[in-house]
Amino acid sequence: MILQTILVLILLANLRKQTRKNAEGLMWERRVIAAIIVSSGLLVLHTTVSDAEVAATIASYGLSILIFYLVFTQQIFAPAKSIALAFLPLVAIKGVEDLLEIFHRPTFKSWYVYLESAALFALIWMIAMLILSSRQRKALERERIKAEERERELQITEKLKQQLEKQVQERTAEITRQKEELQKALHELKETQSQLIHSEKMASLGELTAGIAHEIQNPLNFVNNFSEINGELLDEMREAIEKGDYEEVKQLASDIADNQQKINMHGKRADSIVKGMLQHSRTSTGQKEPTDINALCDECLRLSFHGLRAKDKSFNAAFETKFDPQLPKIDVIPQEIGRVILNLCNNAFFSTNEKKKTAEGDFKPVVSIETMARDNGVVIIIKDNGSGIPQSILDKIFQPFFTTKPTGQGTGLGLSMSYDIITKGHNGTLQVESKENSGATFTIFLPNQNA
Repeated sequence: MILQTILVLILLANLRKQTRKNAEGLMWERRVIAAIIVSSGLLVLHTTVSDAEVAATIASYGLSILIFYLVFTQQIFAPAKSIALAFLPLVAIKGVEDLLEIFHRPTFKSWYVYLESAALFALIWMIAMLILSSRQRKALERERIKAEERERELQITEKLKQQLEKQVQERTAEITRQKEELQKALHELKETQSQLIHSEKMASLGELTAGIAHEIQNPLNFVNNFSEINGELLDEMREAIEKGDYEEVKQLASDIADNQQKINMHGKRADSIVKGMLQHSRTSTGQKEPTDINALCDECLRLSFHGLRAKDKSFNAAFETKFDPQLPKIDVIPQEIGRVILNLCNNAFFSTNEKKKTAEGDFKPVVSIETMARDNGVVIIIKDNGSGIPQSILDKIFQPFFTTKPTGQGTGLGLSMSYDIITKGHNGTLQVESKENSGATFTIFLPNQNA
């Protein structure tokens, strides 16, 4: 009984550990403590009171059976099953041995050797099971530690995830704010660009108006002068008629007719200039129409020259034309192509004027326009002998807002708009060749859609 009781006490101690680990094990812990006290009391009673030895032994084994039953039936004691399985064979054999010794000693004596052998095997079984259980507990402990580490890692990961989500939200809010600021800046930039384009167009229109005013002054002067002369000739004709000098009358009438033809010619010239002004200044319809490129180039060159003369009375330059008489009419938007030619002529005259201010010797500013037909289109060449364009900035001159003019004298949109009109609006090309202090040559190619 002593060995059985010790093993049961060990099992009870293990059960108490299990109840302590379980939040709902308070009631079972009290019961286990009571079982420990009872087992200890029975052990003391068995060893001290000889008359109570049999009763103590039977009670002890009854308690052991109850404890083993609870271990295998209650979920709270499930972790102690391995220890119970280790103790159970030895406790059972010792129980049979003690009960036979009490109730049937002859059988006990005849089976003693077998019972001791079985007890030895049960002891080996117990040791093996305890070793295996110990290893299993260690393995479970390692798994528990790993599980706890994984749990900590998951907690750390979750914390990092929350931090990242917070950072992503903050970054998203920042990006959204920056996007709104950029959209606002883009809107303001577009408004500013529209204002600059409008300013560029108004400046171009101002130069055009000034050029037209000077250009139209010449035919009007001729009309006024020949009208005055015709008035004087009519007075002389009346005197000759009164004198009866009909030869003189015929001569005066012939002079009046010649002057009338000149008045008509210069009147038509003034009319064409006014029509050209309306053509250039009115809003483009965006519709292409057959256009005489030679006439358009000649008109724009003269208007550009007189426009610069209107702003700077001291300016003077020669301009030359070399137009291909076989040049066909091509479908273009005349208002926009006129703006391009006028802008290039303005730049050419401006460049020659700037060079003249600093040039030494007998420098003569010259701007020329040449046209020539190609199999698939028309070429316009605008050339000057002005200050030229440095090679370092030659690739930038068609960029928006880039200008070589002094501050306040250019928006940097003229060449950019011209480039877009030629390349995007008419599927043509606009190229430049220049050397510093050697002038510049702009070459326009416009494809002939009807070719």
